[in-house]
Amino acid sequence: MGPRVAALALLLLLAPGAPLGAQALDPASADALATAMKILLDPGLRAGAITGSPQAGAADQNVRALTGSDALTQELYALAAQVFSELAQGTGGDATKMGQALERGTSDPAGFAAMLSPQTLERLRQLAAKISDQRR
Repeated sequence: MGPRVAALALLLLLAPGAPLGAQALDPASADALATAMKILLDPGLRAGAITGSPQAGAADQNVRALTGSDALTQELYALAAQVFSELAQGTGGDATKMGQALERGTSDPAGFAAMLSPQTLERLRQLAAKISDQRR
């Protein structure tokens, strides 16, 4: 269970929360989501964003230490993008609601996991198993 909790904790740091019900995004939120997705999914863009932020650099180092490989690091960021997308859709892009989802997620990881879509939760389980196998 340790690697699964660690993977979930990283998701909480990177893109916490999940939708309770999809909402349409306003144009500004849709643009912000598209930008965030590009950064999470593109290693070059992500490296540029990390360079300007010590906090993001530290989070990236934690991700790399957890995953142990570039491939699993990329897979974790792709999963974070999926979770972030669900969160944005579920809150209509409302930053306050997204922050509240983060707070709930950090104090109740099991509750957070229960809010994920079945597809995302399965993807999280598969990634956690890969990370666990990598460490053996």
